Amino acid sequence: MTRYTAEIPYGAYWSTPFARWQGSFASLHSVRFAAHVARNELAKRNIDPQSIDYGVLGFSVPQQQAFYGLPWLAGLVGATRAGGPTMMQACATGVRTLLAAAQEIEAGLAEVALAVNCDRTSNGPHLYYPNPKGPGGTGASENWVMDNFGCDPLGGHSMLQTAENVAAKHGVSTARQHELVLRREAQYADALKDDSAFLRRFMTLPFDVPSADFRKSAGSLDGDEGVSRSTAEGLAKLKPAMEGGTVTYGAQTHPADGNAAILVTTPERAKELSRDPSIAVRLHGFGLARTALAHMPEAMIPAARRALDQAGRGIADMTAIKTHNPFAVNDIVFARETGADLDRMNNYGCSLVWGHPQAPMGTRAIIELVEELTLRGGGFGLFTGCAAGDTAMAVVVEVGDR
Repeated sequence: MTRYTAEIPYGAYWSTPFARWQGSFASLHSVRFAAHVARNELAKRNIDPQSIDYGVLGFSVPQQQAFYGLPWLAGLVGATRAGGPTMMQACATGVRTLLAAAQEIEAGLAEVALAVNCDRTSNGPHLYYPNPKGPGGTGASENWVMDNFGCDPLGGHSMLQTAENVAAKHGVSTARQHELVLRREAQYADALKDDSAFLRRFMTLPFDVPSADFRKSAGSLDGDEGVSRSTAEGLAKLKPAMEGGTVTYGAQTHPADGNAAILVTTPERAKELSRDPSIAVRLHGFGLARTALAHMPEAMIPAARRALDQAGRGIADMTAIKTHNPFAVNDIVFARETGADLDRMNNYGCSLVWGHPQAPMGTRAIIELVEELTLRGGGFGLFTGCAAGDTAMAVVVEVGDR
């Protein structure tokens, strides 16, 4: 059994609403936007940016000048003592950066670490790779977001094909996927009750949308933008997105934009920085796994098992479970293989519903996991999610008394 000494100060984390691509965040530079939000959220919590002595930045869609990565973001935030790496592990980036922050604290190399993740799938870069010796002196080009959604270079298949492969292997029908979509949307509706009381536990609402130059307000959001409202009748009319397949557009997530962040520190500093010093948020285990080529949704299962093994816990010990589920297939197969209760997973929402901005997606899910555990009076929780390249990462956290 492993228990990391690094802790998350309760309440020392945040997420923006997520906006469907080409929506309200489409023109915001994702790194500058993340810094803008972090500066405001740290001020709300009376946390001095100068107390942060390490940072890790995660994203999966390049932005202009992102070569300067974490040091640039930290400087914009006012955390000028903090250095650190920039990481990219597709949709597992949120867990990867959390682990990096915890490891730095565990090693005694830092005292307060900021793990911040951001992405903008909207207006993704169009890259050109020069090759003067190519035919006619031309090079190669790439549409970063769309081309990579559509083709894993290792096998030439799309992400959607991985879902179809897993659905066929496990016999998951379109109707079963649609049933789960309605369940997940109903769970998300609980987060919107009482004027979005659950979301307000970690999200500033209404959210002020800055202009592209971050000098003025360009509008506001009352919550996540572009979330679908499905009906059984509407879903039943949808045809599979691939000929001969089972996955419809209603049973998969949508690209989105946003950012989220978590502070990680020592138990002593966690008590100082916490919104409620009596609550301890402890890290117990991490897991990384890779599954067979073109079976990406399956990877979250062995990743979860590795995190649980490191924590010395079983799936039945989990008070709450959150997953990254770009496809409804993910959750159905995960529950079948692990014995998790399909209907009780992903209370208050998940990426299937609120969208898929990649790097910050896992960070938000972990934040929601902590808040759900707090509402339940504490306990252990698991987050697991797949990522491009048929991989996945998972983490086990505990919320308890100090």
